[in-house]
Amino acid sequence: MLTRTLTCLALMACTIVAAPAATLTKSYSYFFIGGRTLDEIEAELLKRGPQVKRSGDRHPGATRMEFTTRIGYGEKNGRCRIVKANVIVKAKVILPKWRQANGVDPDVRLIWSTLESDIKRHEESHVVIAKNHARDMEQALLKMSPHKTCKQAAHEAKAITSKFLAKHDAAQSEFDRVEGINFERRLLRLLQNRLERMEASGKS
Repeated sequence: MLTRTLTCLALMACTIVAAPAATLTKSYSYFFIGGRTLDEIEAELLKRGPQVKRSGDRHPGATRMEFTTRIGYGEKNGRCRIVKANVIVKAKVILPKWRQANGVDPDVRLIWSTLESDIKRHEESHVVIAKNHARDMEQALLKMSPHKTCKQAAHEAKAITSKFLAKHDAAQSEFDRVEGINFERRLLRLLQNRLERMEASGKS
């Protein structure tokens, strides 16, 4: 799951400079859960997991995104164009940490370890989707045609930014939808792979 905010900054420039690739900064925070059985762990996730503002529901993990768009404009021969565009993605990934009690069934430990890895993979995938859309947004901004005034250029830049953020949100929602449909099958496959690796390691 993810949430996002957007900040747009317009910068005036007089010379053309190379545009950097989309910039990503990423941080992690954790929430702690208890429980000795899978049912107890699930209840802890529902109780303590990060809350998504849009739905109000709690989830086993979340990624909060903030997009900052920095745009530089330059005038030449009476025309204004974008000479610099940098989209910065600030991602905060929120993940669970299980406080394991003594005497927990080994099967519970195995299933949790598998689930924990899958939650992290899921949230990291949200970050990749955001980075890719930020890069595409930069490229689209830099390809804009010149305008009579920088005000007109800024208006089109705003429209392009809104369009790509909408595409980003749709891609993130589609990713969550597909992941939800395939969750049980994916988890069973991951568990099977782990068991096979454990058996192979025991035979070697």
